[in-house]
Amino acid sequence: MTSPLPPLGGTTTVNASLERAFRFFTGSLTAWWPAEYHIGAADMAEVVMEPRVGGRWFERGVDGSECDWGRVLAWDPPNRVVVTWQINGQWQFDPDPAHASEVDVRFTADGPDRTTVDITHQYVERLVGAQAVYDAFLQGGSGYTYCPGPRPNKGTHLTTWYCAAPQYCVSKPIRYSLTRR
Repeated sequence: MTSPLPPLGGTTTVNASLERAFRFFTGSLTAWWPAEYHIGAADMAEVVMEPRVGGRWFERGVDGSECDWGRVLAWDPPNRVVVTWQINGQWQFDPDPAHASEVDVRFTADGPDRTTVDITHQYVERLVGAQAVYDAFLQGGSGYTYCPGPRPNKGTHLTTWYCAAPQYCVSKPIRYSLTRR
């Protein structure tokens, strides 16, 4: 058995209502996920999260092909979504749910138009090639970030959460770090 790795996570506050922040994060993945970060053979056309427990989280290629990333474990709009991360250390989908880590995203209203988003990526040690994934997240740079305007340079790490609309300005970016819970 692999030794447990500390959870990774981060928190940010966005200028959006609780409902809008949840909808944007779960329903507009294509707007904030960098298209150059995909695992399918074809260039990525869109990222889809099916809005239900058991739903898929996947990329669709420009050729119509689909490549799974994981499954939805918890769907509690507008407060929480939990998905499996089934992308291993070779950056390939692993269909075995016993090899899945979990990404738990919680949304908390801080007022009518302000929401705190807390992300915890846990059980990374379950992944095949776990240390490579873990190190990539820790050393990848920017973590999850709401950013208005144009996207940063192409080299930005795959876990950057982009914001396509300026009204969702950042109070501070989410950066993956060790989570002490």
